[in-house]
Amino acid sequence: MSFKPLFSRSLSADPDRLHFASHSHHLWPDASFAGQVAAWNDAARLADLKWDKVMGEVWQEAQGHIAGELGTGDPSAIVFSSNTHDFLIRLITAAPARGSGPLRVLTTDGEFHSARRQFARWAEAGWIVLDKIAAEPSDSLSDRFFAAAQQGDHDLIMISQVLFGSGRLFDRVEELSSLARPEGPWVVIDGYHAFMGVADPFGEEAARSAFYLGGGYKYAMAGEGCAFLHAPPEFGDRPPVTGWFAEFEDLSLPPGSVGYARDASRFLGATFDPSALYRFNAVQRTLADHGLTTARISAHVAELQAQLVGGIAQTALAEADLLNPLDGSPHARFLAFRSGDAQRWYQQLKAKNCITDVRGDVLRIGFGVYQDPEDVERLRELIAGLA
Repeated sequence: MSFKPLFSRSLSADPDRLHFASHSHHLWPDASFAGQVAAWNDAARLADLKWDKVMGEVWQEAQGHIAGELGTGDPSAIVFSSNTHDFLIRLITAAPARGSGPLRVLTTDGEFHSARRQFARWAEAGWIVLDKIAAEPSDSLSDRFFAAAQQGDHDLIMISQVLFGSGRLFDRVEELSSLARPEGPWVVIDGYHAFMGVADPFGEEAARSAFYLGGGYKYAMAGEGCAFLHAPPEFGDRPPVTGWFAEFEDLSLPPGSVGYARDASRFLGATFDPSALYRFNAVQRTLADHGLTTARISAHVAELQAQLVGGIAQTALAEADLLNPLDGSPHARFLAFRSGDAQRWYQQLKAKNCITDVRGDVLRIGFGVYQDPEDVERLRELIAGLA
């Protein structure tokens, strides 16, 4: 069964395009358009009163979708922002330093750009002490990182559940989360490439003590502006970087006081564009209507990935190093091929209106529910022509 009709607007906007970059910019389903229109109509109809609906019905529906996907059982622990960098700032400034001097942070050298760049700049300025565990060799990363975290030398520990460069998974989330304490260390799981890309990514046990970051830009198919944070209870009651929405539930506080919501919205900032939440909810309803769970989409993607890997034996891509081989275990929604020719291959495919993605010497080919075996065969034919 093809689910391309759910993406008719995006696919018809460029009918000749072959889009294999769902891990980079996932095509928007038609439901997202309906959600955007609903946001505009509510703003026109309700004006100032729209915030009652946004912070009530819309907010709560989105919280429920995410808590269900993460398996946390606690929608009230979900808070939204326009991007995960916003939450990164709030977390670093709220995390308690257990010793004298700057905050001590443990991460990897394979984190996404926002964390990599910001951590590096803070370390440069002396605001944090940064320890980075090498992401490679990938096979031992989970064990090496957990061993470093167990040493108890850090105030904040952050790792990507799916590394954006290699597509390899950190598979000790629950064990790492067990190290977290309200007084420190704090554990942060960056789930940007795992949320709705890997089934059952978090769970109730991990949710009791760990933070989880994610967003709607990738596999949730909702576009920009829908980042979220799962904030465990009792961690960071009064974040020092704070906006007035963090006390939205009680606007009757005395002037000059700094109040905080008791739930995860204590990590909120200020006025934001709520249209992304409308898009996210609309997409979630459509996926539910068609029985498109993360597990089902992942199974569809796995078949397409296996089709491609099995069809490139006689192509230039066969000489590349597949960083995340298919082994039947949970897998990223993209294949990462390392080669000195990656940049050139990306440009050659782009010239044929075939959109992939390249990071340094890694060509990333992403898969989604809007692709069929026929698309993979078209891609294979183009790959066969790579020089």
